Amino acid sequence: MIKIAIMGYGTIGSGVAEVLQVNRESIARRSGEEIEVKYILDLRDFPGEAVQDKIVHDYRMIVNDPEVRIVVETMGGVEPAYTFVRAMLEAGKHVTTSNKALVAARGAELIALAKEKNVNFMFEASVGGGIPIIRSLNSCLTADEIEEITGIVNGTTNYMMTRMCEEGLEFDDVLKDAQAKGYAEKDPTADIEGYDACRKIAILTSLVCGQQVDFEDIHTEGITAITSADIRYAAKMGRSIKLLASSRKTKDGFAAMVAPFLLPPKHPLHNVNDVFNAIFVHGNVLGDAMFYGSGAGKLPTASAVAADIVEIARHLDVNIAVEWSTKKQRLVDFGQIENRYFVRTTVEKETIRKVFGNVSFVSVEGFKEECGFITEVMCEAEYEKKARELGNVLQMIRVA
Repeated sequence: MIKIAIMGYGTIGSGVAEVLQVNRESIARRSGEEIEVKYILDLRDFPGEAVQDKIVHDYRMIVNDPEVRIVVETMGGVEPAYTFVRAMLEAGKHVTTSNKALVAARGAELIALAKEKNVNFMFEASVGGGIPIIRSLNSCLTADEIEEITGIVNGTTNYMMTRMCEEGLEFDDVLKDAQAKGYAEKDPTADIEGYDACRKIAILTSLVCGQQVDFEDIHTEGITAITSADIRYAAKMGRSIKLLASSRKTKDGFAAMVAPFLLPPKHPLHNVNDVFNAIFVHGNVLGDAMFYGSGAGKLPTASAVAADIVEIARHLDVNIAVEWSTKKQRLVDFGQIENRYFVRTTVEKETIRKVFGNVSFVSVEGFKEECGFITEVMCEAEYEKKARELGNVLQMIRVA
Protein backbone atom coordinates (compact mmCIF):
# COMPACT_ATOMS: atom_id res chain seq x y z
CA MET A 1 0.00 0.00 0.00
CA ILE A 2 1.24 3.48 -0.94
CA LYS A 3 0.62 6.20 1.66
CA ILE A 4 0.04 9.74 0.43
CA ALA A 5 -0.66 13.17 1.92
CA ILE A 6 -2.82 16.01 0.62
CA MET A 7 -1.77 19.59 1.38
CA GLY A 8 -4.82 21.83 1.19
CA TYR A 9 -8.34 20.49 1.67
CA GLY A 10 -10.27 23.02 -0.36
CA THR A 11 -12.20 22.38 -3.57
CA ILE A 12 -9.46 20.48 -5.41
CA GLY A 13 -7.92 18.76 -2.40
CA SER A 14 -11.25 17.36 -1.26
CA GLY A 15 -11.91 16.38 -4.87
CA VAL A 16 -8.69 14.36 -4.98
CA ALA A 17 -9.72 12.49 -1.82
CA GLU A 18 -13.12 11.83 -3.38
CA VAL A 19 -11.70 10.53 -6.66
CA LEU A 20 -9.28 8.24 -4.81
CA GLN A 21 -12.18 6.81 -2.82
CA VAL A 22 -14.77 6.52 -5.61
CA ASN A 23 -12.31 4.90 -8.05
CA ARG A 24 -10.31 3.11 -5.38
CA GLU A 25 -10.28 -0.31 -7.07
CA SER A 26 -9.45 0.82 -10.60
CA ILE A 27 -6.76 3.20 -9.32
CA ALA A 28 -5.20 0.36 -7.29
CA ARG A 29 -5.26 -1.90 -10.34
CA ARG A 30 -3.58 0.70 -12.53
CA SER A 31 -1.08 1.75 -9.87
CA GLY A 32 -0.15 -1.78 -8.89
CA GLU A 33 -0.89 -1.01 -5.23
CA GLU A 34 -3.66 0.50 -3.16
CA ILE A 35 -3.44 4.24 -2.50
CA GLU A 36 -4.28 5.47 1.00
CA VAL A 37 -4.45 9.04 2.26
CA LYS A 38 -2.59 9.17 5.59
CA TYR A 39 -2.48 12.93 6.19
CA ILE A 40 -4.44 16.01 5.14
CA LEU A 41 -2.67 19.29 5.86
CA ASP A 42 -4.97 22.24 6.43
CA LEU A 43 -5.31 25.26 8.71
CA ARG A 44 -8.84 24.16 9.61
CA ASP A 45 -10.32 21.25 11.49
CA PHE A 46 -13.30 19.30 10.17
CA PRO A 47 -15.13 18.07 13.28
CA GLY A 48 -17.68 15.38 12.58
CA GLU A 49 -16.24 14.58 9.15
CA ALA A 50 -14.51 11.32 8.27
CA VAL A 51 -11.29 13.14 7.33
CA GLN A 52 -10.79 14.71 10.77
CA ASP A 53 -8.56 11.89 12.01
CA LYS A 54 -6.20 12.57 9.10
CA ILE A 55 -5.95 16.35 9.63
CA VAL A 56 -2.56 17.81 10.60
CA HIS A 57 -1.53 21.46 10.88
CA ASP A 58 2.26 21.15 10.61
CA TYR A 59 3.74 20.19 7.23
CA ARG A 60 6.81 18.81 8.98
CA MET A 61 4.77 15.85 10.19
CA ILE A 62 4.51 14.80 6.55
CA VAL A 63 8.14 15.63 5.78
CA ASN A 64 9.34 13.45 8.67
CA ASP A 65 7.12 10.45 8.02
CA PRO A 66 8.98 7.92 5.84
CA GLU A 67 5.74 6.05 5.14
CA VAL A 68 4.44 8.91 2.97
CA ARG A 69 5.78 8.44 -0.56
CA ILE A 70 3.58 10.83 -2.55
CA VAL A 71 2.37 14.33 -1.64
CA VAL A 72 -0.45 16.24 -3.35
CA GLU A 73 -0.27 20.05 -3.22
CA THR A 74 -3.60 21.82 -3.82
CA MET A 75 -3.10 24.89 -1.64
CA GLY A 76 -2.69 27.49 -4.40
CA GLY A 77 -0.37 30.48 -4.50
CA VAL A 78 3.42 30.49 -4.50
CA GLU A 79 3.97 30.66 -0.73
CA PRO A 80 3.84 28.74 1.50
CA ALA A 81 3.27 26.11 -1.20
CA TYR A 82 6.82 26.46 -2.55
CA THR A 83 8.40 26.04 0.88
CA PHE A 84 6.28 22.98 1.62
CA VAL A 85 6.79 21.34 -1.78
CA ARG A 86 10.53 21.94 -1.72
CA ALA A 87 10.73 20.33 1.73
CA MET A 88 8.84 17.28 0.45
CA LEU A 89 11.17 16.85 -2.52
CA GLU A 90 14.24 17.34 -0.31
CA ALA A 91 12.90 14.52 1.88
CA GLY A 92 12.70 12.21 -1.15
CA LYS A 93 8.94 12.36 -1.60
CA HIS A 94 7.18 12.61 -4.96
CA VAL A 95 4.90 15.61 -5.47
CA THR A 96 1.98 16.37 -7.79
CA THR A 97 0.30 19.78 -7.86
CA SER A 98 -2.61 21.62 -9.46
CA ASN A 99 -1.04 24.98 -8.59
CA LYS A 100 -0.33 26.94 -11.79
CA ALA A 101 1.05 29.93 -9.86
CA LEU A 102 3.68 27.70 -8.25
CA VAL A 103 4.53 25.83 -11.46
CA ALA A 104 4.82 29.01 -13.54
CA ALA A 105 7.07 30.69 -10.98
CA ARG A 106 9.17 27.77 -9.70
CA GLY A 107 8.53 24.84 -12.02
CA ALA A 108 12.02 24.55 -13.52
CA GLU A 109 13.67 24.72 -10.10
CA LEU A 110 11.39 22.04 -8.61
CA ILE A 111 11.83 19.76 -11.63
CA ALA A 112 15.61 20.02 -11.22
CA LEU A 113 15.37 19.25 -7.49
CA ALA A 114 13.13 16.24 -8.16
CA LYS A 115 15.67 14.91 -10.64
CA GLU A 116 18.48 15.38 -8.11
CA LYS A 117 16.51 13.44 -5.48
CA ASN A 118 15.37 10.76 -7.97
CA VAL A 119 11.69 11.54 -7.39
CA ASN A 120 9.03 13.20 -9.55
CA PHE A 121 7.39 16.60 -9.62
CA MET A 122 4.21 16.43 -11.73
CA PHE A 123 1.68 19.11 -12.55
CA GLU A 124 -0.83 17.86 -15.12
CA ALA A 125 -3.73 19.64 -13.39
CA SER A 126 -2.01 23.05 -13.49
CA VAL A 127 -3.14 23.64 -17.10
CA GLY A 128 -6.49 22.74 -18.61
CA GLY A 129 -7.99 21.01 -15.58
CA GLY A 130 -8.86 17.49 -16.70
CA ILE A 131 -7.38 17.88 -20.20
CA PRO A 132 -4.22 15.72 -20.51
CA ILE A 133 -2.13 18.33 -22.33
CA ILE A 134 1.07 18.27 -20.25
CA ARG A 135 1.50 14.49 -20.35
CA SER A 136 0.84 14.64 -24.09
CA LEU A 137 3.59 17.22 -24.61
CA ASN A 138 6.04 15.31 -22.41
CA SER A 139 5.30 11.80 -23.71
CA CYS A 140 3.14 11.59 -26.81
CA LEU A 141 4.42 14.50 -28.91
CA THR A 142 8.15 14.21 -28.24
CA ALA A 143 8.88 13.37 -31.89
CA ASP A 144 7.47 16.73 -33.00
CA GLU A 145 8.73 20.27 -33.03
CA ILE A 146 5.72 22.08 -31.58
CA GLU A 147 5.24 25.21 -33.66
CA GLU A 148 2.07 26.56 -32.07
CA ILE A 149 -0.06 26.17 -28.97
CA THR A 150 -3.22 28.24 -28.82
CA GLY A 151 -5.87 27.62 -26.24
CA ILE A 152 -8.97 28.63 -24.38
CA VAL A 153 -7.58 27.79 -20.97
CA ASN A 154 -9.84 29.67 -18.56
CA GLY A 155 -13.36 28.34 -18.05
CA THR A 156 -14.63 31.44 -16.25
CA THR A 157 -13.89 33.87 -19.06
CA ASN A 158 -15.04 31.40 -21.70
CA TYR A 159 -18.39 31.04 -19.94
CA MET A 160 -18.71 34.82 -19.75
CA MET A 161 -17.84 35.36 -23.41
CA THR A 162 -20.26 32.61 -24.44
CA ARG A 163 -23.13 34.27 -22.60
CA MET A 164 -22.23 37.70 -23.98
CA CYS A 165 -22.07 36.35 -27.54
CA GLU A 166 -25.25 34.27 -27.32
CA GLU A 167 -27.42 36.70 -25.35
CA GLY A 168 -25.90 40.13 -26.02
CA LEU A 169 -25.39 40.82 -22.32
CA GLU A 170 -23.01 43.35 -20.85
CA PHE A 171 -19.80 42.35 -19.09
CA ASP A 172 -20.93 43.33 -15.56
CA ASP A 173 -24.10 41.26 -15.88
CA VAL A 174 -22.36 38.07 -16.98
CA LEU A 175 -19.70 38.50 -14.30
CA LYS A 176 -22.39 38.60 -11.61
CA ASP A 177 -23.98 35.51 -13.15
CA ALA A 178 -20.63 33.67 -13.24
CA GLN A 179 -20.04 34.52 -9.59
CA ALA A 180 -23.54 33.37 -8.64
CA LYS A 181 -22.92 30.02 -10.34
CA GLY A 182 -19.54 29.59 -8.65
CA TYR A 183 -17.54 29.89 -11.88
CA ALA A 184 -15.95 33.21 -10.88
CA GLU A 185 -14.30 34.02 -7.56
CA LYS A 186 -15.42 36.88 -5.34
CA ASP A 187 -12.27 38.60 -6.59
CA PRO A 188 -12.23 37.55 -10.28
CA THR A 189 -9.18 39.61 -11.26
CA ALA A 190 -6.90 36.67 -12.12
CA ASP A 191 -9.48 35.31 -14.55
CA ILE A 192 -10.97 38.39 -16.20
CA GLU A 193 -7.65 40.22 -16.56
CA GLY A 194 -6.03 37.17 -18.22
CA TYR A 195 -3.43 36.47 -15.52
CA ASP A 196 -4.57 32.87 -15.02
CA ALA A 197 -4.35 32.15 -18.75
CA CYS A 198 -0.97 33.89 -18.88
CA ARG A 199 0.55 31.55 -16.29
CA LYS A 200 -0.80 28.54 -18.16
CA ILE A 201 0.63 29.53 -21.55
CA ALA A 202 3.94 30.30 -19.79
CA ILE A 203 3.99 26.72 -18.46
CA LEU A 204 3.16 25.21 -21.85
CA THR A 205 5.73 27.36 -23.67
CA SER A 206 8.39 26.42 -21.11
CA LEU A 207 7.70 22.73 -21.76
CA VAL A 208 7.79 23.20 -25.53
CA CYS A 209 11.07 25.15 -25.61
CA GLY A 210 12.65 23.39 -22.62
CA GLN A 211 13.58 26.63 -20.88
CA GLN A 212 12.03 29.00 -18.35
CA VAL A 213 9.44 31.37 -19.79
CA ASP A 214 8.53 34.04 -17.24
CA PHE A 215 4.83 34.88 -17.30
CA GLU A 216 5.69 38.51 -16.52
CA ASP A 217 7.24 38.73 -20.01
CA ILE A 218 4.03 37.75 -21.80
CA HIS A 219 1.76 40.55 -23.05
CA THR A 220 -1.60 39.98 -21.37
CA GLU A 221 -5.03 41.50 -21.91
CA GLY A 222 -8.27 40.36 -20.33
CA ILE A 223 -11.93 40.65 -21.32
CA THR A 224 -12.98 43.59 -19.12
CA ALA A 225 -13.15 46.01 -22.06
CA ILE A 226 -15.44 43.83 -24.21
CA THR A 227 -18.93 45.32 -24.58
CA SER A 228 -22.27 44.30 -26.07
CA ALA A 229 -21.45 46.61 -28.99
CA ASP A 230 -18.41 44.47 -29.79
CA ILE A 231 -20.63 41.40 -29.64
CA ARG A 232 -23.01 42.90 -32.20
CA TYR A 233 -20.14 43.60 -34.58
CA ALA A 234 -18.83 40.06 -34.05
CA ALA A 235 -22.27 38.64 -34.85
CA LYS A 236 -22.43 40.72 -38.04
CA MET A 237 -19.10 39.18 -39.10
CA GLY A 238 -20.22 35.68 -38.10
CA ARG A 239 -17.41 35.48 -35.57
CA SER A 240 -17.11 34.70 -31.88
CA ILE A 241 -14.91 36.48 -29.35
CA LYS A 242 -12.65 34.25 -27.25
CA LEU A 243 -9.86 34.93 -24.79
CA LEU A 244 -6.90 33.08 -26.30
CA ALA A 245 -3.54 32.19 -24.78
CA SER A 246 -1.14 31.67 -27.66
CA SER A 247 2.48 30.73 -28.24
CA ARG A 248 4.08 30.42 -31.67
CA LYS A 249 7.56 29.44 -32.74
CA THR A 250 9.00 31.95 -35.22
CA LYS A 251 12.38 32.37 -36.85
CA ASP A 252 13.22 34.86 -34.10
CA GLY A 253 12.03 32.71 -31.19
CA PHE A 254 8.75 32.17 -29.37
CA ALA A 255 6.01 34.77 -29.58
CA ALA A 256 3.45 34.54 -26.77
CA MET A 257 0.44 36.60 -25.74
CA VAL A 258 -2.98 36.49 -24.06
CA ALA A 259 -5.79 38.58 -25.52
CA PRO A 260 -9.35 38.46 -26.89
CA PHE A 261 -9.60 37.40 -30.53
CA LEU A 262 -12.36 37.38 -33.12
CA LEU A 263 -12.58 33.82 -34.46
CA PRO A 264 -14.23 32.76 -37.74
CA PRO A 265 -16.48 29.65 -37.82
CA LYS A 266 -13.71 27.58 -39.43
CA HIS A 267 -11.32 28.21 -36.51
CA PRO A 268 -10.96 25.07 -34.34
CA LEU A 269 -11.71 27.05 -31.17
CA HIS A 270 -14.75 28.94 -32.51
CA ASN A 271 -17.36 26.58 -31.04
CA VAL A 272 -15.68 25.92 -27.68
CA ASN A 273 -18.31 27.32 -25.32
CA ASP A 274 -19.35 27.65 -21.70
CA VAL A 275 -16.82 26.46 -19.08
CA PHE A 276 -15.07 24.08 -21.47
CA ASN A 277 -11.42 24.50 -22.39
CA ALA A 278 -9.62 23.48 -25.56
CA ILE A 279 -6.00 23.60 -26.61
CA PHE A 280 -4.92 23.57 -30.26
CA VAL A 281 -1.45 22.21 -30.99
CA HIS A 282 0.43 22.29 -34.29
CA GLY A 283 3.50 20.12 -34.74
CA ASN A 284 5.83 20.09 -37.72
CA VAL A 285 5.22 16.35 -38.21
CA LEU A 286 1.87 15.78 -36.52
CA GLY A 287 0.13 18.74 -38.07
CA ASP A 288 -2.94 19.87 -36.14
CA ALA A 289 -4.34 18.34 -32.94
CA MET A 290 -7.00 19.45 -30.47
CA PHE A 291 -7.38 18.69 -26.77
CA TYR A 292 -10.88 19.43 -25.48
CA GLY A 293 -12.65 18.90 -22.18
CA SER A 294 -13.57 20.19 -18.76
CA GLY A 295 -10.90 22.73 -18.02
CA ALA A 296 -11.86 23.48 -14.45
CA GLY A 297 -13.99 22.28 -11.60
CA LYS A 298 -13.52 20.08 -8.58
CA LEU A 299 -13.62 16.59 -10.08
CA PRO A 300 -12.11 17.18 -13.55
CA THR A 301 -9.06 18.83 -11.98
CA ALA A 302 -8.90 16.20 -9.23
CA SER A 303 -8.99 13.52 -11.93
CA ALA A 304 -5.81 14.97 -13.47
CA VAL A 305 -4.12 15.02 -10.04
CA ALA A 306 -5.14 11.41 -9.44
CA ALA A 307 -3.72 10.45 -12.84
CA ASP A 308 -0.38 11.93 -11.72
CA ILE A 309 -0.58 9.87 -8.53
CA VAL A 310 -1.04 6.71 -10.62
CA GLU A 311 1.88 7.65 -12.87
CA ILE A 312 4.11 8.32 -9.88
CA ALA A 313 3.06 5.04 -8.22
CA ARG A 314 4.29 3.23 -11.33
CA HIS A 315 7.65 5.03 -11.09
CA LEU A 316 8.41 5.21 -7.37
CA ASP A 317 12.11 4.58 -7.94
CA VAL A 318 12.47 6.35 -11.29
CA ASN A 319 12.66 10.02 -12.18
CA ILE A 320 10.61 10.71 -15.32
CA ALA A 321 12.62 13.23 -17.32
CA VAL A 322 10.99 16.59 -18.02
CA GLU A 323 12.84 18.99 -20.30
CA TRP A 324 12.48 22.39 -18.62
CA SER A 325 15.69 24.08 -17.49
CA THR A 326 16.10 27.20 -15.37
CA LYS A 327 17.79 28.98 -18.29
CA LYS A 328 15.57 31.87 -19.33
CA GLN A 329 13.92 31.81 -22.76
CA ARG A 330 13.64 35.29 -24.19
CA LEU A 331 10.43 35.93 -26.10
CA VAL A 332 9.97 37.81 -29.36
CA ASP A 333 9.39 41.50 -28.70
CA PHE A 334 5.63 42.04 -28.48
CA GLY A 335 5.78 44.97 -30.88
CA GLN A 336 7.01 42.64 -33.64
CA ILE A 337 4.15 40.12 -33.36
CA GLU A 338 1.88 40.29 -36.42
CA ASN A 339 -1.92 40.25 -36.42
CA ARG A 340 -4.96 41.67 -38.13
CA TYR A 341 -7.07 44.09 -36.10
CA PHE A 342 -10.76 44.92 -35.87
CA VAL A 343 -11.19 48.57 -34.94
CA ARG A 344 -14.23 50.64 -33.99
CA THR A 345 -13.90 54.38 -34.46
CA THR A 346 -15.82 57.60 -35.03
CA VAL A 347 -13.35 58.75 -37.70
CA GLU A 348 -14.58 59.11 -41.30
CA LYS A 349 -13.84 56.31 -43.77
CA GLU A 350 -11.67 58.52 -45.98
CA THR A 351 -9.34 59.22 -43.06
CA ILE A 352 -9.32 55.54 -42.11
CA ARG A 353 -8.17 54.58 -45.62
CA LYS A 354 -5.55 57.30 -45.57
CA VAL A 355 -4.05 56.01 -42.31
CA PHE A 356 -4.57 52.23 -42.57
CA GLY A 357 -4.66 51.71 -46.35
CA ASN A 358 -6.71 48.78 -47.60
CA VAL A 359 -9.30 47.82 -44.95
CA SER A 360 -12.59 45.92 -44.86
CA PHE A 361 -15.44 47.97 -43.40
CA VAL A 362 -18.10 46.49 -41.12
CA SER A 363 -21.35 48.29 -40.42
CA VAL A 364 -23.98 47.44 -37.82
CA GLU A 365 -27.47 48.92 -37.72
CA GLY A 366 -27.90 51.35 -34.88
CA PHE A 367 -24.29 52.57 -34.79
CA LYS A 368 -24.55 55.63 -37.06
CA GLU A 369 -21.92 57.66 -35.23
CA GLU A 370 -19.17 55.07 -35.72
CA CYS A 371 -17.90 52.37 -38.04
CA GLY A 372 -15.82 49.25 -37.78
CA PHE A 373 -13.06 47.94 -40.01
CA ILE A 374 -10.54 45.11 -40.24
CA THR A 375 -6.95 45.91 -41.13
CA GLU A 376 -4.49 43.93 -43.17
CA VAL A 377 -1.72 42.04 -41.34
CA MET A 378 0.75 44.29 -39.54
CA CYS A 379 2.93 44.15 -36.45
CA GLU A 380 1.72 45.43 -33.10
CA ALA A 381 4.07 48.41 -33.14
CA GLU A 382 2.84 49.49 -36.56
CA TYR A 383 -0.78 49.18 -35.46
CA GLU A 384 -0.14 51.31 -32.36
CA LYS A 385 1.50 54.00 -34.49
CA LYS A 386 -1.42 54.08 -36.93
CA ALA A 387 -4.00 54.02 -34.13
CA ARG A 388 -2.41 57.08 -32.54
CA GLU A 389 -2.44 58.83 -35.90
CA LEU A 390 -6.09 57.91 -36.48
CA GLY A 391 -7.31 58.91 -33.02
CA ASN A 392 -10.78 58.27 -31.55
CA VAL A 393 -10.34 54.47 -31.42
CA LEU A 394 -13.29 53.11 -29.45
CA GLN A 395 -12.16 49.48 -29.46
CA MET A 396 -9.58 47.13 -30.92
CA ILE A 397 -9.84 43.34 -31.00
CA ARG A 398 -7.39 41.12 -32.82
CA VAL A 399 -8.64 38.96 -35.66
CA ALA A 400 -7.62 35.31 -36.09
